[in-house]
Amino acid sequence: MLMIRLQRTGRKHILSFRVVLTDKRNSTKSGKTLETLGFYNAQNDKERSVDGERIKYWLSKGAQLSDTLHNFLITQKIITGKKINVLPKKRPIKKEIKEEKSAPAPAEILTPAA
Repeated sequence: MLMIRLQRTGRKHILSFRVVLTDKRNSTKSGKTLETLGFYNAQNDKERSVDGERIKYWLSKGAQLSDTLHNFLITQKIITGKKINVLPKKRPIKKEIKEEKSAPAPAEILTPAA
């Protein structure tokens, strides 16, 4: 399946991304891309360029968007829809889980047999 997603480029601590079309099985760092559809410089938000026509073409052919790129394209008004929550789900702290397990179960009330 084809996937349109961001590919990290640039140096350490200097974020910049390419918008690429690749097979979903490929790693983001593999460099095996079918087409470069644009770029985004995270250091300077004004430096961004995305080929909206090509993205719409590949979406019509069945390509899927990554969640982050989906939100980015909605912000750029290339596609319409609701944004997707890409933040990780909150998990309880392991210490709290252990305390819950070690707490003794409530003792059953024993009634004397008459």
